[in-house]
Amino acid sequence: MSVQIAIRLPDDMVAFLDKSVAAGNAPSRAALVARAVEREMRRQVAEQDAAILRERGAADDLDELVAWSVAHATIED
Repeated sequence: MSVQIAIRLPDDMVAFLDKSVAAGNAPSRAALVARAVEREMRRQVAEQDAAILRERGAADDLDELVAWSVAHATIED
């Protein structure tokens, strides 16, 4: 589902949207704006993940299992 909204953008941003659509870089202004919002959503989630990693560190319950597996794994030809 999608919801139509109205936003105000500076003239230079609208010109960029129109130029991008005309060049075939996006099918529409809305598609390009949606792509930018999706990118920002991913960036914010990554920023939150990085903060959690900073607070808690990289170690988890599987580190010992990985170390054991590396030490005991055999590779057959």
